[in-house]
Amino acid sequence: MNRSSIQFRRALSTALLLFVPSIAGAEAPARTTPSAQGQSGTLQPATREAQALPSLAPLVDSVKTAVVNVDVQARGGGGGRGSEDNPLFDRFFGGGRKEQLRQGAGSGFIIEPAGIVLTNNHVVEDAVSITVRLDDGRSFSASVVGRDPLTDVALVKIKEKVEGLPTVKLGDSDALRVGDWVVAIGNPFGLASSVSLGIVSARARDIGAGPYDEFLQTDAAINPGNSGGPLFNMKGEVVGINTAIVGGGTGIGFAVPSNLVKALLPQLEKEGSVTRAWLGVGIQDLTRDLASALKLPVSEGAILTQVNANTPASKAGLKVDDVITAIDGKAVTSGGQLTRIVALKRPGTSSTLTVFRDGQKQDVKVTLGTRPDIEGVATRKSSEDEAQETSRRVGVSLQNLDARTAQQAGFNERQGALVTDVVPGSPADRASLEPGMVVVEANRKPVNNADDLAKAIRAAPAGSTLLLRVATPGGGRLLRALRMP
Repeated sequence: MNRSSIQFRRALSTALLLFVPSIAGAEAPARTTPSAQGQSGTLQPATREAQALPSLAPLVDSVKTAVVNVDVQARGGGGGRGSEDNPLFDRFFGGGRKEQLRQGAGSGFIIEPAGIVLTNNHVVEDAVSITVRLDDGRSFSASVVGRDPLTDVALVKIKEKVEGLPTVKLGDSDALRVGDWVVAIGNPFGLASSVSLGIVSARARDIGAGPYDEFLQTDAAINPGNSGGPLFNMKGEVVGINTAIVGGGTGIGFAVPSNLVKALLPQLEKEGSVTRAWLGVGIQDLTRDLASALKLPVSEGAILTQVNANTPASKAGLKVDDVITAIDGKAVTSGGQLTRIVALKRPGTSSTLTVFRDGQKQDVKVTLGTRPDIEGVATRKSSEDEAQETSRRVGVSLQNLDARTAQQAGFNERQGALVTDVVPGSPADRASLEPGMVVVEANRKPVNNADDLAKAIRAAPAGSTLLLRVATPGGGRLLRALRMP
């Protein structure tokens, strides 16, 4: 599919989690005496005209209570990592230093009265703790229900039992036209419940952020901290999730369209991630020049530049230079659109492709497969869940020992489970485990990686003791007894 220019992508600045310092000592602007009202109390003509203009206050009042601040502590803090030449050594071994947490603030909005919140994936990615703050001042601890990095959408749930929270509903983003009014509400720079007004500047923007880009572009003011917040139409419906801005530009912001979000919600709620259908082809946009060269009666579609072996496409008989112009009767105008349409279908779906081959139109039946997890999203999710379970049980964080770290730290070992953090007062702390140690055996069985040790910890019965053999920088070996809670 076509991508934005390299310069544009470099300029693109995702409204990521930024530390937002509290704004203290800010003074309210001084009130000024209205000059439009004469001594007699009669309004000047210009003031009467201004008062006749419609106000958005009723709309804002009806929806802003469902807009929340999302405060996050996440792994991956930048401070205290040590020198650029040897960052891992200082991070894990330097002076007993622990990995710092980064503070971030984003936005979100409640879609179910029990405390289900929509926000951006990048707001809650790698989160250790999440706090949802309501417009009325209440705060709740929350956890991630599901997330989809490929569209930057995440679903968060308040942990406490709550009922009757204010909600907003998702509208129809396909009904938007360029020039329609939209309102953004969020938490830019920590300024809670900030409201901005603008229009839809463009639709279906591909900004090179991911394979399923279909952003709404708006000139409503969006700034760092607005990430995950809602973009409303004039009915008070959410038509987008504010996601990205262009660095150095003004009036250029992007939102994930609500119809895409609605298509993902069932899987995010039920499964915690998104499984997509797949054809197994390489594609590019059909242009007028290419259509002329291929002697086609159409000028829009997706050209197959590659058909991979043993894929749904190859099994259906699709060939290189085939041009797909529709799927299940829905027009396909570009490669990107074909990618998005297929991705929103369930694997195993039987679809009909309208194809031009050698200038002739024909229908091709295809059974869609499951898209390979190229980005490792499912693997990361599984690993994260297992790591969190291990950390909660004994209070230790682990990662695989890689060759570079081993060499820099002076380990003789080239594999094992590297201890990166130990919770004070935890079973791991009482067992004298320390950041920088590498566990190489558990109950006299070799530990090749972090997953091996995590499995051993999960399998150990409560009250049992796990005998660990650990390596220290420089080649030392020690035994540690980890008692299972």
